[in-house]
Amino acid sequence: MLRPRFLPGNSVVMISAIVLAAGESKRMGRPKQMLAWQGKTLLRHVLENLIHSNADEIILVLGHEAEAIRKSLTEFQIKIVINPDYKQGMASSLRQGLLAMHPTSEAFLVLLADQPGIGPEIMNRMIRDFQRADPRRGIVRPVYQGLRGHPVLIGVQYLQEALQLQGDVGARQILMNHPEDIIEIEVDQDVVLKDIDTPEEYQKYINRAGPGGL
Repeated sequence: MLRPRFLPGNSVVMISAIVLAAGESKRMGRPKQMLAWQGKTLLRHVLENLIHSNADEIILVLGHEAEAIRKSLTEFQIKIVINPDYKQGMASSLRQGLLAMHPTSEAFLVLLADQPGIGPEIMNRMIRDFQRADPRRGIVRPVYQGLRGHPVLIGVQYLQEALQLQGDVGARQILMNHPEDIIEIEVDQDVVLKDIDTPEEYQKYINRAGPGGL
């Protein structure tokens, strides 16, 4: 799914979105990507939010239960890659997504499959701030009431560093290595802090949605 945007001066800025959805969901006890929320799976919410955002391509990284999840998403025009090494941790899934990026992409937006409440307006603010920022500051993340959240948007100047990550740290290590390069945007929604790892957290998320949350 590619829709590069032409900016003043005819320069093309491409943003790749990488959705990490390869994990085993051990603490949940079942694939959390397929959990229901407001009539859809968590993963479907994430993908639909991205489709309505200004991201130019969407790369979904699958691993555990990959075929079952893939079959549930046949109508989506996205790039799906399989991480055979998903048991090695989140960094291995990020690597697969990065290797699948379009070669002209200038940044990658890293999202988790269990944050369905992060809408396109937050993603678009991050993309806009990245495009307007000093090129030497190539990382954007949302902040809610002083607390740092997800997703993160990272320029390709950090690509080689990201490809070398190991274990279950995702892109967090890059932010730790380059705090001076981070642009923080204040948002008014605590969804950037919420993910769903356990049955208790899932129940709380459903309760937040009110009646009919499933």
